[in-house]
Amino acid sequence: MPAPQKILEQYLALVESQKQIAPDLKNQLVSSRTIDDMAKQLIDASVLTESEALSFKGKAFGLPTKELREGDVPAHVLNTIPQELSETYHIIAFSQAEGSLSVGIVDPTNLKAQEAVQFIARKLGLKVQFFVIAKPTWETISKEYAALKAEVQEALDIAQTSFQPDEEQGIDTETEIGDVIKSAPISKMVSVVLKHAVEQKASDVHIEPTMTGSRVRYRIDGMLKTLLELPQYVHPAIVSRIKVMAHLKIDETRRPQDGRVRLKFGEKMIDFRVSILPLHEREKVVLRILDTGSKAISLEELGFWGRNLEVMKENVAKPHGLLLVTGPTGSGKSTTLYAVLNILNQEGVNITTLEDPVEYYLQGVNQSQIRPDVGLSFAAGLRSILRQDPDIVMVGEIRDNETAELAIHASLTGHVVLSTLHTNDALGAIPRLADMKVEPFLLSSTINAVVAQRLVRKICSHCKQSKPIPLDVAQGIFDKLNAIPGEYFPEGFAIADPQHMIVFYGKGCPECNDTGYSGRSSVSEVLAVDDNFKAIIAKGVDPNKLKEEWVRQKSLTMEQDGLIKAMQGVTTLEEIMRVTQE
Repeated sequence: MPAPQKILEQYLALVESQKQIAPDLKNQLVSSRTIDDMAKQLIDASVLTESEALSFKGKAFGLPTKELREGDVPAHVLNTIPQELSETYHIIAFSQAEGSLSVGIVDPTNLKAQEAVQFIARKLGLKVQFFVIAKPTWETISKEYAALKAEVQEALDIAQTSFQPDEEQGIDTETEIGDVIKSAPISKMVSVVLKHAVEQKASDVHIEPTMTGSRVRYRIDGMLKTLLELPQYVHPAIVSRIKVMAHLKIDETRRPQDGRVRLKFGEKMIDFRVSILPLHEREKVVLRILDTGSKAISLEELGFWGRNLEVMKENVAKPHGLLLVTGPTGSGKSTTLYAVLNILNQEGVNITTLEDPVEYYLQGVNQSQIRPDVGLSFAAGLRSILRQDPDIVMVGEIRDNETAELAIHASLTGHVVLSTLHTNDALGAIPRLADMKVEPFLLSSTINAVVAQRLVRKICSHCKQSKPIPLDVAQGIFDKLNAIPGEYFPEGFAIADPQHMIVFYGKGCPECNDTGYSGRSSVSEVLAVDDNFKAIIAKGVDPNKLKEEWVRQKSLTMEQDGLIKAMQGVTTLEEIMRVTQE
């Protein structure tokens, strides 16, 4: 990008090549500090129109220009760039198509603005095309952020005047409830809540009754955040509206219900898995957001590196056997399995999955969803899949003895089987399978690797800062890192002396909504079941001997993996402590 003074000279030369400028005005223009200052003087002097001024500005920067009017920008595109970021850098996203994001920028010399946009686009897998816009254009379009935030309040105001109940009577009759459900304000309110959740990249939406009202919370990067506090009288209507959308029974308030909703936002189809749970007096709704059109990401993008990545790839390449991913709910197990399927998805293999639910659609993979209501459980589905001539089978979760036995026998008969378990660490998966009545000699013959993982929030790259660590904490970190074999460290990584050790944190900025975090990464431990492990398992699963072998092999623990990521500035020490504490 040329220096600002050079840009000013180019702009003035371009105008002079086509317009007559009086000498006195030219003398004034030379003292201008920015192109916008120069353009304003030219417009005030009737030398240029606003449209001509913008055109010359684009030519000076070598960028196309764009004129926008109110209503030209779809809300889902506008919110690609957060409002705070737009206000800080005077930028607007106005179009998204064919893998490209079109962004209007008032000041193309602002490199921080460009970096912020490029960062957002990379996360979305998009390329950026910058357009020069006039400041009045930015001011007009940016007002639509506030309009979007006001949608819920507008719907509430209409709802209040239309059907707010008498304080003593409430909404009791079937007729009144029916009117409320069908009313435009309630439909709009639910639509806005779900739309905002998708735009905020939330994973879950919680709509829960409180003593005085109804609270709407989003889970973003693994943490719940309150979005709205709604009046109490609206809650039953919102729950009923979601039941209608998910084809559930409106009049059933005593039993839990599960359903699914598919909605279109812009060009994307988004699935919502709906769970309704009766509480003491009212019902709570949780919607899991499933962006089924999203691309499954790679192991490297998930946070696997070094020794753990090598072990994963070695075991994924094996022609048969069982690979397990363990961890609590919400630890990214399914996403890791999708990354593995991406590696295995080749023309010459038949891959079939059994999931609950299907979260991403993979081209070339046969994906089936369990339906307990018609008898299609994991065990029944797996039995049917094995008659479909599969090479690779993914079972969403091993929940019972029957599924465990079928998975083991499938891997024993030449299939690659991928699945998940709920255990705290990698070693815990082996005793868990033994508890499910899997014979030790069969387990030792089939299991290839076990991955245990957690998700940690990543430090926001826009406000990352460093700070020293107290000496006693630094010494503890030094000792734990010093126990790791040198070849396990990332290239260029060195353990700092405790007295000079630093860590990183996010100060908080508009890009991360002042949280200091943006996005998530995994911390993991990978157990490769080699011949020594197989011999221990075959003799009977002894947790103590398994632990001794794990220590002898100096395998990288989840905590150690996390500490390395904290030292690299990927995440914070607090996040590592939060997810790895016993």
